[in-house]
Amino acid sequence: MKDDFTLKNQDPSLYNEDLAPIPESKRQWGWFEIFNVWANDVQSLFGYTLAASLFLSYGLNGWVVFAGILIAGLFVNWLCNLIGEPSVKYGIPFPVMARASMGVRGANFPAIIRAIVAIFWYGAQTYFASTAVSLLISSLAGGNGDPAFLGMSAIDWVSFLIVWAFQIWLFWNGIDWITKFLNFAGPFVYAVMIILAIVIWMKAGSGLMSEMGTIFSGTGDYKGSSFGGFMAVIGTMIAYFAAVVINYGDFSRFVKSQDEMKKGNFIGLPLNIAFFSLIALIVTAGTVAIWGEALTSPTEIIEKVDSLPLTILAALLFFAATVGINLVANFIPPAYDLANLMPSKINFRVGGIITSGFALVIGGLWVSTISQIGIFNFVNTLGAILAPFYGIMIADYYMIRKGHLDVENLFSADEKGEYFYDNGWNRKAMIAFVLPAIFSVMTVWVPALDLTEGYAWVIGAALGALVYYVIAKKEPAKTMA
Repeated sequence: MKDDFTLKNQDPSLYNEDLAPIPESKRQWGWFEIFNVWANDVQSLFGYTLAASLFLSYGLNGWVVFAGILIAGLFVNWLCNLIGEPSVKYGIPFPVMARASMGVRGANFPAIIRAIVAIFWYGAQTYFASTAVSLLISSLAGGNGDPAFLGMSAIDWVSFLIVWAFQIWLFWNGIDWITKFLNFAGPFVYAVMIILAIVIWMKAGSGLMSEMGTIFSGTGDYKGSSFGGFMAVIGTMIAYFAAVVINYGDFSRFVKSQDEMKKGNFIGLPLNIAFFSLIALIVTAGTVAIWGEALTSPTEIIEKVDSLPLTILAALLFFAATVGINLVANFIPPAYDLANLMPSKINFRVGGIITSGFALVIGGLWVSTISQIGIFNFVNTLGAILAPFYGIMIADYYMIRKGHLDVENLFSADEKGEYFYDNGWNRKAMIAFVLPAIFSVMTVWVPALDLTEGYAWVIGAALGALVYYVIAKKEPAKTMA
C-alpha cells in the first residue's frame, strides 16, 4: 500500500473510511502492540484455567504438555502470519479481504457469521468481567447481597452496567484508546500473575517443587494413548485461538511492516503461551501443596488466600484481562463485520454500538437463561462453520492470485469487476464451503467423530482450502502486481 494511494469510484455500498485501506504513513503499531493483542487473548480467566487444566487433564509428562502447547503456539503463529500478510500489505480488514474470494457481496456471509459468534461471546465476557467489579465492590462493602433480578444482586447489576458502559466509552474513543488499554492490560496482568505466583510459592515452601515434580512425571491415566493425549493438548490450544485467527487482519492492518507483525506474533504466541502456562503450573502446584487440591480457577485461589489487598488487586486483574480479550476477540471483529453489511450507514463506531446493544441483553440473561440452553455448542457450531472460509481465503490469495490483489476492485460493484463474480457472489467459493462446513459441524455434534477432538476448525480450514483450489485452479483469476 503506497502512502499516496487513493481509491477511485468506490461504491457507497462497499466503502466507508473504516473499511478503506490504511496507508503506511498512518500505521502506528509495532511488535509490542501485536504482542499485547495476544497477551490479552491468552491472559483471560478462561485462558488461565485452560493452561492449568492441560497439565492435569491428560495425565501426561509435564514436558510433553509443554511441547504440545509450544507446537500449538507455533502453528497458530503460522496461521496468523498467512492471514495477516495481505492486511499488512494492503491495509484492509477481514471482511474486505474476504471479498476477493467470496465476492464483494458474498463476503457478507462469513462476516455476519463471525459477527454473531463474537456478539454472543461479547455478552458473556461482559458478564464475566462484571464479576470482577462485583468482587471488588463486595470486598470493600463487606457483602454482595441477595439476588434481586435474573439471579444477580443489585451490586452484580451495577457492576455489569459499569463494565458495559466502560467498554462503550473505550470503543467510542477509537482504536488509539483501545490500543492504549491493551498495552496497559497486557503487562499489568502479567505483573499481577507473577505476584500471585510469588505469594503462592512463599506459602507452599518446599512442597511446591514436590508437587511440580509430581505433575511433570504424569499419571498416565488418560483414557486414550499418550500420543492421543498429546494431540488433544495441541488441538485444544489451536481451537482456543480459532475465532481470532480468521479475522486477524482486523489487527494486522495497523502494523507498520510484515517483520513487525511476525515478531509480535512469535513473542505473543509460542513464547507468551509457554511462559504464561509456566506461571499457571507454578500456581496450580502451589495450591496442591497448600490446600491439598489442584485449583485451576483464579477466583477460587483468591478466595482461599483470603487477603483484602490481594483480592482488590486480583479484581482489577480479572477486569483488565477480561475486558482485554473482549475487545480483541469480540468487539472489534463484529464492528468491522457489521460495517461491511451497510458501509454507507454503519461505520466502526455504530457497529460497536449495535454489538453493545445485543451484548446488554445476552450478558444480562446469561446467568438465568442462556447458560442453561447449550449456548457453547451453538457458538462452537458457528466457529466450525467459519473454518472453511479461512482455507478458502488462504488458497485464493496465495495459490490462485499468487499474493496480489486489485484493491480498487475490492470496493467496486461494477459487474465487470474482478471480484463481482455472479451478482457479487463467487459460486465456486460457496461450493467449496458447503461440504467442509458440514463435516466441521459434524465433529461438534456427532460422538463417533470424537477422534477429531479439538481439530474441527483445522479440518474445516484444510478441506475448504483443498476443495476451493481444485475448483478454482481450472479458471485462474487475474492477478495484479
